[in-house]
Amino acid sequence: MSPRTLGSFWREAWALQGSITPHIWPQVIGYGLFAAAVWLAAEILEHKYQIQLALEVPPYEIAGALLGTMLVIRTNAGYDRWWQARGHWGGIVNQCRNLVITSLAYGPADSGWRQNLVGWTSVFPWVARSHLRGQVAGAEVANLVGPDETARIDRAEHMPSFVAGKLADLLREAREQGMDSFAFMLADRERGLLIDHIGACEKILKTPLPLVFSIQIRRFLVVFFLTVPFALLHKMESDWLMPFITMMVVYPLIALEQIGVELQNPFATSNMSHLPLDDICRTIGNNLAGIQATEK
Repeated sequence: MSPRTLGSFWREAWALQGSITPHIWPQVIGYGLFAAAVWLAAEILEHKYQIQLALEVPPYEIAGALLGTMLVIRTNAGYDRWWQARGHWGGIVNQCRNLVITSLAYGPADSGWRQNLVGWTSVFPWVARSHLRGQVAGAEVANLVGPDETARIDRAEHMPSFVAGKLADLLREAREQGMDSFAFMLADRERGLLIDHIGACEKILKTPLPLVFSIQIRRFLVVFFLTVPFALLHKMESDWLMPFITMMVVYPLIALEQIGVELQNPFATSNMSHLPLDDICRTIGNNLAGIQATEK
């Protein structure tokens, strides 16, 4: 491992920003305190009443392995949703570029039409972002098409479809002004694919992981966490270490569970690992402006 890679490893190993650790520490500490109470109660019961609270370890070894497997499956399912969403936004990037390149190359020379085509194409990702986040069109849209059109977008039942309709109108104008029919079909196909990508993102947004799966995993976790201190009693030379060992067992399992939750909705800004949609939208706008500048 190179020094640079080693330095990156340790920075990420101890990083708190972007980590799930600050969000789960209260739960981990809570289970540690519960384990401490179990240890204290066991000490009192054994010394005063000779009552043993300890449980056997082997069942917990099997249960821990099964829980880990279930949590990995859930985390993978969440990551698959995140990766699918990123793939569709990559498609939005490509379709916006292809639409503008084809339209400017074969469309009319009218500067007003070309400006509108680039402007409305740049609007689409911003509107898509707002739609998936349940927000109204922002200042970025107003800067591109003005406040009146922004208000009309906000009133639309489906904002991305409204913008796609505007792009369809512009392509129809280009066809009426002599745009090659094959080029028109290519450009309109790219416009249609934009709506396909939005539909796929809506499917991810509106189809969360099955609730029954989440409920069962959390029930298993709670039972496991509340009983594992009893399995750890008298299994080490210093019983007072049992609460810390319990926290070490609880931490990775809770972390995996919470990571799966965070990855379920890749669009919400409240989630830690949400897609950087603002940056993607700015990249598209800059790319389209650059394409337009080279076509002049």
